Amino acid sequence: MKTLPFTAEQLETWSKTYPTPFHIYDEKAIRANARRLKAAFAWNKGFHEYFAVKAAPNPYLMAMLREEGFGSDCSSMAELVLAKAVGNVGEDIMFTSNDTPAEEFRMACELGAIVNLDDISHLAFLEDTLGGRLPELLCCRYNPGPLKGGNAIIGKPEEAKYGFTREQLFDAYAQMKAKGVKRFGLHTMVASNELDPQYIVDTATMLFDLVVEISRAVGIVFDFVNIGGGVGIPYRPDQQAMDIELVGRGIEESYRAHLLGQGHPDLRLYMECGRCITGPYGYLVARVRHIKRTYRTYVGLDACMANLMRPALYGAYHHISVPKYGEAGTTYTEKVETPMMLCDVTGSLCENNDKFAVQREIPEVAPGDVVVIHDAGAHGHAMGFQYNGKLRSAELLLKEDGSVVQIRRAETLADYFATLDHPGLACQTLP
Repeated sequence: MKTLPFTAEQLETWSKTYPTPFHIYDEKAIRANARRLKAAFAWNKGFHEYFAVKAAPNPYLMAMLREEGFGSDCSSMAELVLAKAVGNVGEDIMFTSNDTPAEEFRMACELGAIVNLDDISHLAFLEDTLGGRLPELLCCRYNPGPLKGGNAIIGKPEEAKYGFTREQLFDAYAQMKAKGVKRFGLHTMVASNELDPQYIVDTATMLFDLVVEISRAVGIVFDFVNIGGGVGIPYRPDQQAMDIELVGRGIEESYRAHLLGQGHPDLRLYMECGRCITGPYGYLVARVRHIKRTYRTYVGLDACMANLMRPALYGAYHHISVPKYGEAGTTYTEKVETPMMLCDVTGSLCENNDKFAVQREIPEVAPGDVVVIHDAGAHGHAMGFQYNGKLRSAELLLKEDGSVVQIRRAETLADYFATLDHPGLACQTLP
């Protein structure tokens, strides 16, 4: 069952100040969700969640999560800048990148971030970048290849561009030790949007076993294990959210048996969840612009795949509600008398895959009606683009007290043309 934290009347009021389309995030729900994750791993005294900035790179959301004790998982210069802006520096940043330029490594090290290397060749590259030295603490990203199955979203690990092979890890940690590195971490990320709790537990077990093997072979002790993210969310109404408490208990049992039980001392457990933190609590609010009836019925919105790319990119399902048929906390699925229509829900890009839903039954709508697309709080606004000259939409935050604030304004044509110096644009007055 999909519910909404606001009413149709509230959306109509907000849209007078902030025209559709816009993304809106539910602060109360995000904070509660963050606390739940931390509580599930409270047994590990060093547990730290690094919010995956790529999921929702907005400093207001990042600052909120910092208040809940989250760090920042960064993969680019811009994300490092955002992390610093909200006060996440030092080991509150996990820098996991690939094909990394020297300036990004330098920036990460200047901030004191934990550098998570993606390839064995990057060890020498980092050393050269830093003038012949290495940080005191380094981490390596493990790609288990055929030893671990991926999932339908992320694919097979052996086909992924990320990470070290098992053999390369032993070599890399031996090199690090010889070069004076004092502290060590191990990381992996082998699934995306995974809903099976046992998959996450098994991933942690794999890393615990590997830590024991590497520490014995190389003669080092690990500071932390980062089990990655990949925890999924129930995009479809009939799916169940992952039982994060079950995951926490399962990993604790594995930690005691496979790590402590094999003689390795306590270490810190890290995660880098993004989707499951903000995803279910962000919504794309749009308005019906046209209804077209040809070979099918098409409900055209003022939003498009530039506002939410996942359905076009992955064929992903996002639930669609029509608030006028229900109050906050309910959906039309609870009101059997609601008239329904079979349609494709589309945007206005010159691409035929610009569709939020294909041949789906939704409540009957008319031009001007507001619709809400669920689970858009991660990899939604973040994946926006400007094809066809579409402008990125605003982001709003529904505060715990029920008020709404804008945390990113909508782009304008002036923003779109700002990097061009053509004289024909300079003389125009842009709306």
